[in-house]
Amino acid sequence: MPELADLNDLDVFVEGVPHDTFTYWREHDPVHWTEEPGGRGYWSLFDYESVTAANRDASTFSSEEGGTLIRDLEPDQLEMNRMIMLNMDPPKHTRYRLLVSKGFSPKHIRALEAAIDEQATKIVDAVIERGECDFVTELAAELPLQVIADIMGVPQADRHLLFEWSNRMVGADDPEYQTDTGTDPAEAAGNAQMELFAYASALAQDRLANPQDDVISSIVHAEIDGDRLTEMEVNVFFLLLAVAGNETTRNLTAHGMQALFDHPGERAKLQADLDGRLAPAIEEMLRWGVPVLNFRRSVMKDVVLGGKEIPAGDKVALWYMSANRDAKVFADPFTFDIGRSPNDHVTFGGRGPHFCLGANLARAELRAIFREILSRMPDLQPTAPPARLRSNFINGVKHMPVEFTPGPRVGGVAT
Repeated sequence: MPELADLNDLDVFVEGVPHDTFTYWREHDPVHWTEEPGGRGYWSLFDYESVTAANRDASTFSSEEGGTLIRDLEPDQLEMNRMIMLNMDPPKHTRYRLLVSKGFSPKHIRALEAAIDEQATKIVDAVIERGECDFVTELAAELPLQVIADIMGVPQADRHLLFEWSNRMVGADDPEYQTDTGTDPAEAAGNAQMELFAYASALAQDRLANPQDDVISSIVHAEIDGDRLTEMEVNVFFLLLAVAGNETTRNLTAHGMQALFDHPGERAKLQADLDGRLAPAIEEMLRWGVPVLNFRRSVMKDVVLGGKEIPAGDKVALWYMSANRDAKVFADPFTFDIGRSPNDHVTFGGRGPHFCLGANLARAELRAIFREILSRMPDLQPTAPPARLRSNFINGVKHMPVEFTPGPRVGGVAT
């Protein structure tokens, strides 16, 4: 047996995704019991078949029972987490999802595409004369931040608050984002969450009195089973949209660019025919650079999966990154192929009730920013290795210094 990584060790992921370990378990024990230091252990699902089966069967594999993080939460934390749509099961999940689904429908995203394209142009304009920048903070992060702020009704001047709160919550185990000196990671994340909740409450109060055409206005005036949402329910809706709306697409953009750096032949093909090859190339970036490494589910009844008898009460971790490298589904899975077809990746969760609400928005943002970058910064190259987030949950990139030949602005300066 080769030396295998401890998937509970967050420092492992600072060096990169432990693909060798995923491959070994996927080939030898795809439904694998994983010991958990300080915890009760869990089943890791590594192959495509097991991950998709669990993702589609919400009645057996619950998001609500124990939440979607591998670690077990304290009862009060779990109770609040169950108010977040991500941690709900149908039919409750279905009712809450309908509240915001209109803002992320294909029709609505198509209506936003011209504005998204214009924002992408301004984002590149803001750095193109310098010849260097931090790809993550100045290019990858800006478009999803600006777009989700508009959708939610957050003033653009406040969008970087969303960025800061997201980093502090998702990156609570990373020293760079531990701004609360002497505070343990869980408490530090909680502090950022409270700041976000205070902002959300103030915004919600304004929208109650002055409704606008944004998601927060829709939420505060909506009813579930005849009742208005409570202040806390509105707050956790805001949290989910703020974090998921910028964190995931930011990291998808960074991983997509890194894949092009590492595969210059594929990059050359893409740049030679952006219009014809960008859409399938983005699907391959999505398969290659999964931003959420795993979600946890709690087993509600005895079940057999991958030949293993899993009793009710156990927890399982669905490793999406591993499923996207399953050779039974993807030919040459470790080959980055911008023309790959079919490409039924599970980056948006696979089919099932929790399929990513923002999938259409993410694709539109990726198309817009890569079209601008690859056409206007054709010689963009890294100047140092990327700095990765210390997490086994989010496949995050914090910084990626790059350089390029300076060029002219064409659309103005990003706000």
